[in-house]
Formats: sequence, structure tokens, C-alpha cells
Amino acid sequence: MIDTHGSFSGVIGQDHAIERLRQLIVDPVHAYLFVGPAGCTKEIAARAFAAMLIAGSEDPANNDVRLVLAGYHPDVIEVKREGASISREQADDIIRNASLSPIQASCKVIIVEDLHLARPDTVARLLKTIEEPPSGTFFILLADLMDPVLVTIASRCVRVEFSALETSDLESVLLRSGVSPETAAFAAVSSAGDLRRARLLAADPGLRHRRETFARTPLELDGTGATVARLVSHLMSLINEAATPMEQRHAEELAELERQQTEFGVRGGKKVLQDEQKRELRRHRADELKAGLTAIASVYRDAIVASPQSTANNDYIAAIHRIHKSISVIDLNVNEPLMLQALFLKLPRVNA
Repeated sequence: MIDTHGSFSGVIGQDHAIERLRQLIVDPVHAYLFVGPAGCTKEIAARAFAAMLIAGSEDPANNDVRLVLAGYHPDVIEVKREGASISREQADDIIRNASLSPIQASCKVIIVEDLHLARPDTVARLLKTIEEPPSGTFFILLADLMDPVLVTIASRCVRVEFSALETSDLESVLLRSGVSPETAAFAAVSSAGDLRRARLLAADPGLRHRRETFARTPLELDGTGATVARLVSHLMSLINEAATPMEQRHAEELAELERQQTEFGVRGGKKVLQDEQKRELRRHRADELKAGLTAIASVYRDAIVASPQSTANNDYIAAIHRIHKSISVIDLNVNEPLMLQALFLKLPRVNA
């Protein structure tokens, strides 16, 4: 991993994307689409590229660059969804803001996050403005993946790909922040390439115990409702406890927001941050549950590999399919305890 400098210093493991952005700034176009999984630091890259568009510089000592990187430049508008997706009202605000003249710089940049979650009618509403924005207005659109709804907009943008972070990159970042080698390795592997999640897991002393507890589940199942209820209750309590490091970080983020508002003389943004934190908590719970169920599925896979001729393998294969089906519905706001109870009642016991 190349050690990047300047405004891109917070972008991890994306040398190819940074190189492409430095080439693109020579002859900028009206719209860019950054595509890459959550936690790949594309949001940091978006601010860094916006700083280059605004200031023509990567120097963090430049006042415009400093303001953009901190999220307080008046001519860089960051749009974060307020609900499940960018709303019609937010789309109208984007269109209106695109038409306004810059306040301080010679141009304006509008960064729109989570565009892959936008409804088709919202994308259609934004299309003309993104395709032909007023002179001096640039769009940086962020998406975790190329959803079919984005195909039309993507054809009007320069697309920049960001990859999931390598485990080695995540481990290096954690080690540089003072995390022990063992914890850094375990958190990096468990984070699925997401830097924010890796940092959270590295601060979570219960991570290994939680994974091991999930993995013991197939060894404890006995077909009774009482055992299932006990296991589900315990696992859900562990997931609830896992949110503690995130809640502590959220309190620190709110305090930092207040500090920055004082430093830069701005107000507002608290509700947006709190809404984002609530969504992050929900995602964290979902990720923890998915990781736990994946650990359970691994137990059945290991049992099949260990005894390929076992008559129980058909039951184990069926169990893996049931687990994957449960994982696929977690993001649909299901009742998690009821979902786990229904699943566990159908899973076979694995004899140690």
C-alpha cells in the first residue's frame, strides 16, 4: 500500500482510485460516480477530490482544503439520506442548490451518498440536473454497488471504482493506531473489508467470545424450545453488549461536532449526525447477526468436511441453506429473536 499524502491521506488501500482521480482533475467533468463497498474510504476520497475541485490543491494547510476536509466549506454540499433513501424533498433541494451561485469559491461541489438506495423516481428526478448542471457545479455521487437503477445516471458520469479493503491494509491501520497484533488480525478478518467496522471491532473486547458463542450453538441444540429460547436470549444479549463501543464513539463524534462548530463558526448538523448514528447502530446489529450466523454455518461445513460419508451430511447441507436464507432477510427489519428461534428449531445438533 502506497503511503498517500495531502488530502488523500485518510484514504486506505485505494492507490488505483487516487491515481485516477489525480489524472481526472486535470480536465474535470460535471459528474463523477464513486462505486465501492461500505467502509472502503470512498467518502474520504470524495471530500479530498472535492477539495481539489474547489481549491486546485491537495495541501491540507490551504484554508479551502481544510474546510472541505472538515465538512464545513460553504460551496461543498454533502447530502446524506435522512431515511431509507434520498427522499423526494432532498432531491428537490439538490436541484435547487445546484442552481445557486458559489458563495466563496469559483465552483460548487455536491456530494450525494448512498445513491444505490435511491428510488427510481428519485433518480429520474435528479437525472437532468446531474446530466447538465449549471456551469461551475460538480457532482460526486457515492454508491456501494452498481444497482440497475443507477445505469442511466452512471452513463452520464465518470465512474471511479473503489475496492473492498484488503485484510493486510486493515491490519496495518489498526496496528498503527496501537491495537495489539492479535486483536488487529482478528478484527481485520472479521470486518469484511470495512475500515469503520474494523476499528469498532478492535475496540470490542467481547468480539472473540461472541463469535465462539455463536459457533457453539450447533453443539448445544437438542430440539427443545427451552434450549432454543435460552440460546437466543444469550446471543441477543451479546449483540446488545456489542453496541457499547459504537455508542461510546457516537458520543465522541457529537462532542467533536460541537468542537468543530465552535472552531469554524457554524451551526446545525446535529440531527443529521444523530440520524446517521441510528442507522449505523442498526447496520451494526445486522452485521453482528450475519457474522454470528456465518460462524454457525461454518460449523456445519467443517462437520461435512471432517466426515464426508456421514449420513448426517444431508441435514447439515439443509441447515446451511436455512442459515443463508435467514441471513438474506436480516436487512428487512425482521424480528430478530423470533427469526433466530424459528431457525434454531430446525437446525440439527452437531456432535463434537
